[in-house]
Amino acid sequence: MKGDRVEIVVDAGDTTRTYEVVASRAGRRVETAVRRGVVEVSEVTRSGTVVRTARFMANRVLALVEQPVPRDDGADRERPLREDPKS
Repeated sequence: MKGDRVEIVVDAGDTTRTYEVVASRAGRRVETAVRRGVVEVSEVTRSGTVVRTARFMANRVLALVEQPVPRDDGADRERPLREDPKS
């Protein structure tokens, strides 16, 4: 969803570097995968087409923080209790 982002903190020798991959447009999402010693973070469209990808060596990645945008669809709100029609 637009606004979802992933922060990647990488060891760059004597310092650390922080990178961000953000879902920049509506309908896009950010996906993370770890394969064969490589961390891959991609921005993907609804149809599954990869728009851009960031790749890092897994042994250099210190932190991978996924920060989803708060959803306002009401799914995580409590539902009011229904009264039993028989009572």
